[in-house]
Amino acid sequence: MEKARVYFTDFRTKLGVSLPAKLQKLMRRAGIGNIDMDGKLVAIKMHFGELGNIAYLRPNYAKAVADVVKELGGKPFLTDCNTLYPGSRKNAIEHIYCAEVNGFNYMTTGCPVIIGDGLRGTDDIEVPVRNGEYCKTALIGHAIMDADVFISLTHFKGHESTGFGGSIKNIGMGCGSRAGKMLQHNSGKPHVLTDNCRNCKRCSKECGSDAISYDTGKAYIDPEICKGCGRCIGACPFDAIENDNWDANDLLCRKMVEYAQAVCDGRPCFHVSLITDVSPNCDCHGENDAPILPNIGMLASFDPIALDQACVDLCQKADPIRNSQLGDNLAKPDWHHYHDHFKDSNPNVSWKETLEHGEKIGLGTREYELVTM
Repeated sequence: MEKARVYFTDFRTKLGVSLPAKLQKLMRRAGIGNIDMDGKLVAIKMHFGELGNIAYLRPNYAKAVADVVKELGGKPFLTDCNTLYPGSRKNAIEHIYCAEVNGFNYMTTGCPVIIGDGLRGTDDIEVPVRNGEYCKTALIGHAIMDADVFISLTHFKGHESTGFGGSIKNIGMGCGSRAGKMLQHNSGKPHVLTDNCRNCKRCSKECGSDAISYDTGKAYIDPEICKGCGRCIGACPFDAIENDNWDANDLLCRKMVEYAQAVCDGRPCFHVSLITDVSPNCDCHGENDAPILPNIGMLASFDPIALDQACVDLCQKADPIRNSQLGDNLAKPDWHHYHDHFKDSNPNVSWKETLEHGEKIGLGTREYELVTM
C-alpha cells in the first residue's frame, strides 16, 4: 500500500483569519471537494462531551465542517451514539439535551443533531466486517449507516484504556450502538487488589455500571453487573484495580478497529482530527484534567489509520506539560519511564494494536506523507 497523505496545519493564524476558516482551508486542500456530496446525506460523527467536561471540540469547528459540506451540495447532520454507561448521554433525549447545553444546535452549527442509534440506543443494524478477525459483524447506529457520506470530526486526546482517543475510537466505539459497545468491551472485567485499595470511593464515582460496593471496607466489583468499560482503572489513584485479562485492552483496540472498518467500508469517508486540549482521559468523563500536551494542530486525511498515526507521532514529539497527569508521573523519582507519552500518562493502556490491526485488515496504512499547510 502506498503512503497516505495527511494534511496538517498548526493553530497559528494571521490577523483577520479565524481558526474555523483555517480548518476549512485545510479540508479543501486535503481534497474533500473530490467527494460527490450533491444531494447526499452526510453524517458528521463527533463527541458532544459529557456534562461537566469542557475539553470537547467547540461547536465552531462543527459548523466549519458542516458549512463545507453544504457548499458541496450535501445535507449534513451531527451524530453520535448513546453511551453504555450511566451519564448524560445514555438515551437520545438526554443526549440531545447534553449536546444543547454544550453548545451544539442548529443555530450554532448550521445542521441538526441526530442520535445514531435511536431513542434508547437499540436502533442498530448488523453490518459485515471485511477481514474481521474478532467481529464478523458489527452493531452500528442505524442513522449513521443510512448516511451516503461519512465524516469523522475528532478531538484527539488521551484515553484510560486505549491510550489515545483518535479517529478510530471516534468511529469504532462511537458509532457502535449500546449493544455494539458492549460487544467491544466484553474482553475482560477488572478486579480490585485489596491490599492497594484505600477506600477512597473514586472508582465508584466513575463506574459505568454501578457495579462497585464497599461492604467489606474495600472496593468490590461485581462481575455479573460490570460491563468492562475500564473507567475505574483510570480513576483509581492507587493502582488498586487491574483487568482480569492481561490482553483485554489489546482486544478492545482490535475490536474497535473492526467496528470502524464496518462504518467506513464501501462509501465515501473523510477524517479530521484536532490535537487540542489533550486531556489524559476520554471526553466521556464528567470532568477533564489539565492537558498533558500543548495544542499542536489540525489534521485531515482520507485514511483514518494514517491520520491517527500522524497524530500519535506529533504528540510523541511534543514536550509534556509539567502541571498535568503526565508531568506529575514523569516527575516522580521512582517512575518507570516508558518514553511514551500515552503510557506514561496511563500505564495500563494499549494503543499500538489499534494501528497495527487497522493496517492488517485494510482499513488504512501507517505509512504517510505529512503535508504541512
